[in-house]
Amino acid sequence: MAGNLTRDEARERARLLKVESYEVALDLTEGDERFESVTTVRFTSTGPGASTFIDLHGATVRKVTLNGEDLDVAAYDPESGRFPLPSLAESNELLVDADCSYMRTGEGLHRFVDPVDQKVYLHSQFETADAHRMYACFDQPDLKAVFQLTVLA
Repeated sequence: MAGNLTRDEARERARLLKVESYEVALDLTEGDERFESVTTVRFTSTGPGASTFIDLHGATVRKVTLNGEDLDVAAYDPESGRFPLPSLAESNELLVDADCSYMRTGEGLHRFVDPVDQKVYLHSQFETADAHRMYACFDQPDLKAVFQLTVLA
């Protein structure tokens, strides 16, 4: 289970980062248990050389690049739902390619097949701290950014 962000962690990350944009591409054609989520995040750091983490829960991480450099996907901690981001630059571009799980618990992205019409329906309520169950993000309300969402269904 993903741990909640502590107040101190949130303050430090908000002090360190300004998130400019997210580009999220979801491929929902891969089956009824998982979907592909590719996220590109552009952000700046007030502390070049500093480290932080991005949130992503319930995923199998396939590839992560930070400023064009591949990061070791083994660094992902599925228990905490965090991927460490070392040695930030002043201006950063992060790409995270992962397979995420559909949820059935009121969190993340839900997939439901209606027994009457046999059609597939998807929904999410994105309760506090649950966006990172669908795409990699700095999941805290004071780190706002513009989004582009592309869905293949």
